[in-house]
Amino acid sequence: MFNFLQLVRNENMKIYRRPRTWVMYGIIVLLLLGISVIAKFVGTGDPNNWSMMQLESSILLSIITIFTVVASADSVAGEFSSGTIKLLLIRPWSRSKILLSKYVSLLLFALLMTIVLFLLSLFVNIFLFGYDGSSDAVSRVLGVNRDLPPLAYMLLYYVYQSVALVITVTLSFMLSTIFRSGGLAIGLSLFVLLAGGTITGLLSMLDYSWIKYILFINMNLTQYLNQTPTIQGMTLGFSLSVLAVYYAVFIALTWLIFNKRDVAA
Repeated sequence: MFNFLQLVRNENMKIYRRPRTWVMYGIIVLLLLGISVIAKFVGTGDPNNWSMMQLESSILLSIITIFTVVASADSVAGEFSSGTIKLLLIRPWSRSKILLSKYVSLLLFALLMTIVLFLLSLFVNIFLFGYDGSSDAVSRVLGVNRDLPPLAYMLLYYVYQSVALVITVTLSFMLSTIFRSGGLAIGLSLFVLLAGGTITGLLSMLDYSWIKYILFINMNLTQYLNQTPTIQGMTLGFSLSVLAVYYAVFIALTWLIFNKRDVAA
């Protein structure tokens, strides 16, 4: 166990020693502050701390997903392209442990960036717009007919969005491992992220029962927060089950191919 923690620590050091990681954090912070300040001092509307937090979260969580996909695509493919994978595999650790340490490090990277966004967005908007603690804030401000305190709603929003983030990053990690190409992994993962909404809208118009098993249809779990499932009859448990199957397939393919790959080639 200690050896594995050391591996995770080494992978985290690789991530946080790169200047691009801190540039990513800087972009998140600057965008969040910029949106809030413009809404406070330039905008003509009447923003609320929760409406601003939801707006910024919907934008910046997508950017966090893109940043994590970039880090994920480089995690394995970068080792192959630079030739350092051979040095890594001659060490006294199994391939599975090495791959798992990379995957855990990426999830920790995404989790930390998401927590930073949540806390910063919460406190910056409370500082600028005050705190609306009324019980009907979710329906009145966010337009969602749910009997939830606004803070609980936002926490659920982040949890649901984080599930989609994990699936997208796992897909990118799998593509990076299979094709050993960071560019291909980034391109295909961003296609899933950016085109998913459009494809979901097109597929939802088709009257076939198998549509509800497609990955894109189940990625947006916030549809259940709003109680408006894309396809009638779909539930949160159903979408989580479908995503769990895709996740297991992505993980199985990643480990199978990485363990069998000839690194001397």
